Amino acid sequence: MKLVAVTACPSGVAHTYLAAESLEVAAKKNNVDIHVETQGSIGIENELTMEQITGADVVILTNNIGIKNEERFKGKPVVRVSAGDCINKGEAIVKKIQQKLAK
Repeated sequence: MKLVAVTACPSGVAHTYLAAESLEVAAKKNNVDIHVETQGSIGIENELTMEQITGADVVILTNNIGIKNEERFKGKPVVRVSAGDCINKGEAIVKKIQQKLAK
């Protein structure tokens, strides 16, 4: 399974990066390939490539604030979660996506 994610929060500081790290750790623990773009106070980092987006089974977007360039994900299954849920429930999010794709 391949995932891409974009994390952002209103202040663009801690939660953006904590959410990204939590998703990366959860994905690795569950043998899932993930690429995470952060949209923080210093701009877009680790910007997703079209190849990564095209190859992804699912897109995870945080919903605390608007995501820049969201049109890139048109036609892809999108899961919207809060940055807080990414931080606190990263593994549960990854596992739920795995279960839905297995059906």
